[in-house]
Amino acid sequence: MLAIVVTMFVAIEHIGIMVLEIFGTPAQQAKAFDLPLKFTEQHEARVSFANQGIYNGALGVSLIAGWILFSGATLILVWQLLLVFIMVVALFGALTATKKIIFIQFLPALIAFLLTIF
Repeated sequence: MLAIVVTMFVAIEHIGIMVLEIFGTPAQQAKAFDLPLKFTEQHEARVSFANQGIYNGALGVSLIAGWILFSGATLILVWQLLLVFIMVVALFGALTATKKIIFIQFLPALIAFLLTIF
């Protein structure tokens, strides 16, 4: 039960990140991602954020869809695969963008992953 709650939190979090990346203002994006406002105002940065947002949204929706479409061991395997993807992407983001991604994305995904094991 706890695995479901934490995994759904990760899913909703990624859908929220998608909303910020696609529909957020440059000021919101600059604050959230520790970037200069001048950078986030550029057309190319906005397009890049939107593109990245699609991936985050797809991960969130996939976690939810997995819960609806699968059960038992298949559900656990699907969730574990998606959570590993999220952890890898979060580590890369922490190395290349901002360290707070470790706490915002990696840690919740790791906790959810560990809960699916037990």
